[in-house]
Amino acid sequence: MKGKELREALRSGRRVYGTLVVSCSPMWPPVLRQSGIDFVFIDMEHIPRDESVLAWMCRTYREMGLPPIVRIPSPDPFEACKVLDGGASGVIAPYVESADQVRALVGATKLRPLKGERLAEALKDINTLEPELKEYLENRNAGTVLIVNIESVPAMENLDTILDVPGLDAVQIGPHDLSCSLGIPEQYRNPRFDKAVHEIIRKAREKGVGAGVHFWAGLDLEIRWAEAGGNLVIHSADINLFSETLRRDITELRHALGDDIARPEDEGTVIV
Repeated sequence: MKGKELREALRSGRRVYGTLVVSCSPMWPPVLRQSGIDFVFIDMEHIPRDESVLAWMCRTYREMGLPPIVRIPSPDPFEACKVLDGGASGVIAPYVESADQVRALVGATKLRPLKGERLAEALKDINTLEPELKEYLENRNAGTVLIVNIESVPAMENLDTILDVPGLDAVQIGPHDLSCSLGIPEQYRNPRFDKAVHEIIRKAREKGVGAGVHFWAGLDLEIRWAEAGGNLVIHSADINLFSETLRRDITELRHALGDDIARPEDEGTVIV
């Protein structure tokens, strides 16, 4: 899959599957290619990573047909340009709460390399661009994906205007931050949280914008939200899956061999 195909799938409602990738080991890309996922999610908001390593990861996955979608540290257009220059197929902007933020990100992702006053004019009226320039920008950025995180009550209150911004491809629900903003931290089975997820997905799909949740705490909930229309399926993370499997296997081995010990508290799960 290429970035353009991913964009088209998100907008049409076809489900696409990915996972958060923490490891930068060169052994990892072929493993992920064989896993059945469509794209990889690389996080720069919560996970520290050298920019040259990020560029290596992006260009490797991109050439393998797994579009790398990078979450930037903040909803900053310059951060978006930076990761796209490094080889990302698209960006996820964290904690977006207004249509103005989305428009600025559209400028960085769909109208590259325009900047300054020329970009501001184009964002107000795309027809201010010369036909040749407009065609050039459309072709140059046809494969660039723009996703924004919806993870707060203010974002939900402004969701209609956010979804109306041309150039937005999908919204990703940040479950941890959204649950905290709702005042029910990590209560993902709370009816209020479930209602909020359903509302975000419904509104996005009605506008032809993709929607989904990055989730790690229950396949049943992932299935429930996908059946409700969520087509951006981001399942867990390599570090979580490794931790869960290793902990389970070691627990079984210790029990079978009579070496049971008290297990430490769960401090290793990455919540992003």
